[in-house]
Amino acid sequence: MVSRTQAEQPHWITPLVTVTPRLEQEFRYDCSWQEKFGVTTGLYGGGKGVELVPARKLEVIFGIPSYNVRYSASGKSGFADEPWLVKYRLFASNERRGDQILTFFLGVSLPTGAAPFTSNHAIITPTIAYGKGHRRFDVQSTLGIGLPTGGTSKLGRPVAWNTALQEHTARFLWPELEFNFTSWDGGVNGGKKQLFVTPGLLVGRVPLHNRVGLTLGVGTQLAATKFHTYNHAVVFSFRLPF
Repeated sequence: MVSRTQAEQPHWITPLVTVTPRLEQEFRYDCSWQEKFGVTTGLYGGGKGVELVPARKLEVIFGIPSYNVRYSASGKSGFADEPWLVKYRLFASNERRGDQILTFFLGVSLPTGAAPFTSNHAIITPTIAYGKGHRRFDVQSTLGIGLPTGGTSKLGRPVAWNTALQEHTARFLWPELEFNFTSWDGGVNGGKKQLFVTPGLLVGRVPLHNRVGLTLGVGTQLAATKFHTYNHAVVFSFRLPF
């Protein structure tokens, strides 16, 4: 069933930061190191985890809470909130039939994290995702809004727009350039906007055994706006699609 579902959609690779509109089945573990005011914070797990396709047009992601470590004198560390995500594919066509896809996401973040790294409220995030390919080039983009169940005066309602531009240059090589934009409606960051430009490289899917493969990715997020929640970050992604 999974092979049939994936045969109906484009065969691009999942971007480094942008969530793909494709339905994917894999185990994923990401790490990133964010720097702000000379202090580095390591995020281990990246909120990724197990991605399953239980039905033809459906994917469920059971995220692993990121374990965050601030490498500073205070030395604060702990788990962040628990993320879940459901994808429903509205339509898709593979490379022979149009090479495009449209998917609806519904994400939920549960306030299970340690005091320095939790929002203290559940956040529901509806998102629409679209992708279009042409020969060896593709664009994947998402637009979503975070809707806290409480604490809106602090958290606001962040609107996130992520876009990845990819080129399939060789069998396993996918260089990309991503734009990760967030604006805030209300909250302590109300009216502010931030943009990260993220050049990256993905290597995959390297066959390992039967349906199991290996994909690795690395990139750097660079702040491109005066306001930013951190200056820059190095991102690494490890995936086992199956």
